[in-house]
Amino acid sequence: MTVEPPPDLIEKRDRLLDTLRGYESCAVAFSGGVDSAVVAQAAYLALGDNAVAVTAASASLSPVERQAAVELARRIGIRHELIATDELQDPSYARNAPDRCYHCKSELYGRMRQLAALSGQKILANGANLDDQGDYRPGMQAAGEHAVRSPLIDCGINKAEVRQLAAAWQLPVWDKPASPCLSSRIAYGEEVTPGRLAMIDAAEQFLRVRGLPEVRVRYHRGDLARIEVPPSALPQLCADGAREELLAELARLGFKYITLDLAGFRSGSLNAVLPMAELRKIAQ
Repeated sequence: MTVEPPPDLIEKRDRLLDTLRGYESCAVAFSGGVDSAVVAQAAYLALGDNAVAVTAASASLSPVERQAAVELARRIGIRHELIATDELQDPSYARNAPDRCYHCKSELYGRMRQLAALSGQKILANGANLDDQGDYRPGMQAAGEHAVRSPLIDCGINKAEVRQLAAAWQLPVWDKPASPCLSSRIAYGEEVTPGRLAMIDAAEQFLRVRGLPEVRVRYHRGDLARIEVPPSALPQLCADGAREELLAELARLGFKYITLDLAGFRSGSLNAVLPMAELRKIAQ
């Protein structure tokens, strides 16, 4: 069962479906987040069995997120492929410069292109929305180099409208917080390793099961954890008992220093250390 979106969004929804029908067949880069879920749902409605959702399976994707993507694809009905990607074997990725995402997406889109050639998909598509154009997204350069389409951008659909479409299609992720890959938690210049990714994932899952869905555990030099939660949740982590439990668990995971960021949760906070001139240079 679907619910009609607001009238001003119906035209964009129909344009999205028409755009995807024009692809004739496509493979959608599918992380399980709200953006890629809307594109996957639209692709399935428009193309049926000629659409496939593709999820990269590597140490940079939490096993919890991977399983959630599997279940969401099943709910949508779209054919789903998990493909192994080896971005951590690429020194340009592992060194964790600000263009890390470029190398990750290049690996993903290259593997997707191979899969599409075998299974007959003509077009590769991602879930980038209109608002992503105003952010630092080196992965968009990789998308351009691999001729990956961004149907949400092409149809003028922003993040708020993506969530409205997801709610209208009754996708359970319509209000899901953004959840970029685990590597995005590691400070630039610190090597991305499977061990560090596992530490971050376990720490975040520990906090989520304690009622903190919006959380980032940032890894800094010297095995330092910088925890970001909404400011309203800071007292919860500082309370007697909870603080000791948190310290003990993160120390067990391998963190030597555990800190709370008083500025609170904010996406992309690691980009704050980069001068705007450097971001523009990298993006060119």
